Amino acid sequence: MPQTRSHAETRLETQKLGALQIRVALLCMLAQVFDGFDISSISMAVPALIKAWSLPGPAFANTFVMSSVGIMIGALASGPIGDRIGRRPVLIASLIVLGLSSLACTQVASVGDLVMLRLITGVGIGMLLPATVALSSDYLPERLRAGGIMIVFTGAPLGGFAGGMLVSRLLPIYGWQSIFWIGGILPLALLPIVLAWLPESPRFLLAKGRLNESGARLMRQLGIDLTTPRHHVDVASGNPVSGLFRDGLTATTILIWIMFFANLLSMYLIGYWMPTVLSLSGLSAADAVFASALRDAGPLVSVFAIAPLSTRFGAANVLPVTLFLGIIFIAMVGLAALPWLALLAVIFLVGCCTVGSQTGLNGMTGALYPARVRNTGMAWALGVGRLGAIVGPWLGGELLRMGLPPRRIFLVACVTAAIATMAVLCLALLNRRRSRGATVSEAEPRVEATV
Repeated sequence: MPQTRSHAETRLETQKLGALQIRVALLCMLAQVFDGFDISSISMAVPALIKAWSLPGPAFANTFVMSSVGIMIGALASGPIGDRIGRRPVLIASLIVLGLSSLACTQVASVGDLVMLRLITGVGIGMLLPATVALSSDYLPERLRAGGIMIVFTGAPLGGFAGGMLVSRLLPIYGWQSIFWIGGILPLALLPIVLAWLPESPRFLLAKGRLNESGARLMRQLGIDLTTPRHHVDVASGNPVSGLFRDGLTATTILIWIMFFANLLSMYLIGYWMPTVLSLSGLSAADAVFASALRDAGPLVSVFAIAPLSTRFGAANVLPVTLFLGIIFIAMVGLAALPWLALLAVIFLVGCCTVGSQTGLNGMTGALYPARVRNTGMAWALGVGRLGAIVGPWLGGELLRMGLPPRRIFLVACVTAAIATMAVLCLALLNRRRSRGATVSEAEPRVEATV
């Protein structure tokens, strides 16, 4: 990125938060609500499918694993495709894939068919997450970007929580198919709203020169003067993935990948298996879904503490604390036979710390990368993180097959949460050293000028 910002880049980085910016953020958040429901839908369906198909819990491990494989494929593809054709088309395509594949799940009669359809659903989920981050980032001023991305990412746990509450009521009446009917209809219902109200990324439009009448009107709304000759904006040039390892970003990228891998392993091990584990521990399928949904309620509360604290003290200083607290609460679920109300409270706190920390990691990552590689950086962080989301559900299934008491499988998440904590601490140390180096280099010319 040039040291002197162009007029267009300056306007984008210092734009005011108005109706346009709020509309884009809300639509991206709403897309993530439906995305979050579809992520959780398979875990909510499995306890009922175990009884309906008379199969053991570990038989469904591949439905969890292939969901995460699909998410990884979609996330890795989303960045390069979005840089080529735009963020908005990627988001629209992901909603279509989500809707149709979820509707198809209502007709399955075997685990094999469900596995294949969950792979396709995962691709749609993986494509949507980076697209919403890239779009909302381009419509948020620099000073509000990290906190804004965190709030947008609360859409996913909101979808899991609200969906869990709804499913716990519908499941005993309409059966497991109702879960996938909801997961299919809602994304398709959002499509016309997105087509009518969600604009393309202004950076993408300026970089590609695709300024038709509506594009020019959008630029005027953002205060960008198209008669100004310099319209340079910070977008990728060449291979955007290699840009993650240039300009001093190599160590940052590696640490981001480690923390995403470790924390998503914890999240998906717990998230995918919790309804089944609670059901195997004696709860009804509906009660297991209800209790598990409280994990997704946690970040809806904690983000409003994590976001302002991260803005004031720095995300790299706040997130190690929340991740460490998550280790304690995960261990309580895995080791203690808690009464019903205490179990609900601890599951809620697990969500506050693990899923809530992930929203913080998302916001921190979106702010750490410069605009030219932000879409690809976020997409690849989520994509590499999905390796953890693949390993976690698989490992949970293997531990259950080995005869480990169901709740004990969650103790693995304590170890990976500790790894994520160390990665964030290392990232904080790296950024402090980089900031000190930048301060020294900026001070040198002033000393020479004085002499």
